[in-house]
Amino acid sequence: MKKQLIFILFFVSVFGFAQENPITVAIDTATIRIGEQIQYKIVVDQKRNVLFSKLQLDSLGKVEVVEDLPIDTIKNKLEKKYILTSFDSGQYVIPKQQVLVNNRKFFTDSLLVNVATVKVDTTKQKMFPIKAIKNEPKTFDDYKHWLWWIIPILVLIAVVLYFIFRKKEKKETIKIAIPPIQEALQRLKELDEKHLLEQKKIKIYYSELTDIVRTYIEKDIHIPALESTTNELIETITDFNESSKLGISKETIQQLKEVLQNADLVKFAKSKPIVEEIKEHRNMSEHILQNLKPVKETANEVE
Repeated sequence: MKKQLIFILFFVSVFGFAQENPITVAIDTATIRIGEQIQYKIVVDQKRNVLFSKLQLDSLGKVEVVEDLPIDTIKNKLEKKYILTSFDSGQYVIPKQQVLVNNRKFFTDSLLVNVATVKVDTTKQKMFPIKAIKNEPKTFDDYKHWLWWIIPILVLIAVVLYFIFRKKEKKETIKIAIPPIQEALQRLKELDEKHLLEQKKIKIYYSELTDIVRTYIEKDIHIPALESTTNELIETITDFNESSKLGISKETIQQLKEVLQNADLVKFAKSKPIVEEIKEHRNMSEHILQNLKPVKETANEVE
């Protein structure tokens, strides 16, 4: 009788332990190419007092949240979904996530995501025929006999032009050099006047907005910004700021990173931010332009 009682208690404790953690996590795929999306889902098996914590991503910051979806109720379960993506190839671990259920802490399993580059199939490239041998190029001796006619004609034309224009004053066009910051702010104003948001041309709007910021960085700070990726540009500015003592604040660099990353999502991941977010990025870009100005130049202007 005692053995049966012990067996029953053991079975109940094992079953209770197996049922203790009501949290599961899943992704629709563990391998993607750069820019593709993953659906990351956390499921609570019963309708309880549930509080989902802020999603914690990989420690390298290579995996990004495209969309944070609202909580769904399916039968007797709660589901929280996120759309994730990455623009850097490699293997990244999405760490354990904390969920509060009835004021108790539970954790999901960590997951590994593989991000691969896009391979180019060289077997499908177009082949071109071999070009024929070119003819021997002409030499100066082939045209020497024409000089007896060309030189006198050129001299005559030069003399005629001299007498025609000798009394006319030459007006030199003076090019007014506009400082890069004024040029950038003027372009920003012209972007507002295009009313691209009203026309729902969000992708074009973000392309022009980031081009204004990148062009200013290239002209005034002399950092190659137009051909750099977002991560390359942020790393270069951070290193250049520390080594040259430009005095650009970490807040300004973080704002620049936020604007460029959101623009990448719009252009490559087809993200659709709301109007308030777009206006915030526009105002943030103007703040970035005014605060990226090298501290040395600012000091010279004060003097």
